[in-house]
Amino acid sequence: MSSLLFACSRCFSRHPFEELSSGQQLCKECRGAYPVVKCTYCRSEFQQTSKGSTSTICKKCEQNVKAYGKPTACEYCNIIAAFIGNKCQRCTNSEIKYGPPVNCEQCKQKCAFDRHDDDKKVDGKLLCWLCTLSYKRALAKTKQGDADRRHIKSQMRHSSKPNKDSKSRSHNKRPQRPDPTKAPPLDNDQPPAKVARNNTGPGLIRAELDPNSSDHMVAMTQLKEQIASMQKQLSMKDAQLLGKDKMITELKAKHFTTENELRNKMKTAQKEFDSKVEMFNGRIQGLLKEVAGLSKSNRRDRLSAAKESSNNSGSGTDSPNTQ
Repeated sequence: MSSLLFACSRCFSRHPFEELSSGQQLCKECRGAYPVVKCTYCRSEFQQTSKGSTSTICKKCEQNVKAYGKPTACEYCNIIAAFIGNKCQRCTNSEIKYGPPVNCEQCKQKCAFDRHDDDKKVDGKLLCWLCTLSYKRALAKTKQGDADRRHIKSQMRHSSKPNKDSKSRSHNKRPQRPDPTKAPPLDNDQPPAKVARNNTGPGLIRAELDPNSSDHMVAMTQLKEQIASMQKQLSMKDAQLLGKDKMITELKAKHFTTENELRNKMKTAQKEFDSKVEMFNGRIQGLLKEVAGLSKSNRRDRLSAAKESSNNSGSGTDSPNTQ
């Protein structure tokens, strides 16, 4: 009975399911022809669709860029993939499922999500998404390196087993050694040969490679001193930052108080100005009324004076006729 074959999503050739990639269901030829790259925004791996393509943005991020514009950094994982709001889609979904984030045990950032399942942890540690990917990548590299070393060792073992003919040939080609029974006896009075003080001896080589040697201890103490000095510098910088933060808060408080005082002064000055304007407007209206009354009285006085002058002129003309 023939096994089931599945089609490649790129070239549509039939292959067993184990030979296809887990993500896009591609065969080995398509995986080799189209390289796998990381997305610039979401940092997820994807396979390019064409050989000449140099795009490093996945399809989802391309659609999001067209719809929402360029993204910003996520406030949790700092990945530049926050298209809507201040969080990326991965962190928002994880926050909805598992609650607020916690500190990652590898990068010490607050971007890991506790799934409350020990099987989901990586080597017993609670890691974020990026640290999980890097750990799996390093584990795969070590496995590949171990496999390569085992393969090389097996090849060396096979090559180190000579044939019988080669053994006989090498035995025939060996130089004849002198017979130790025929050698002259050693003189007991002669001192033994001095041991060379160079680094050719195996014991000296082991001493150089010994981690407990003086050179290693000196290097370790120097590194410890450097670490201690760096920690002191970090503590000093932290103290400076705290002092600057205090100064900033004090300046902000002073600015807030001065701004409130200026606003209150502006309000009082505006009220005083409005009251003075109203007072002067009332005075102007009163003066206008007085001016109008005075003008009316002046008109009446003029009319009365004109009548009196006309009456006086009329009486003066009648008096001679009566005489």
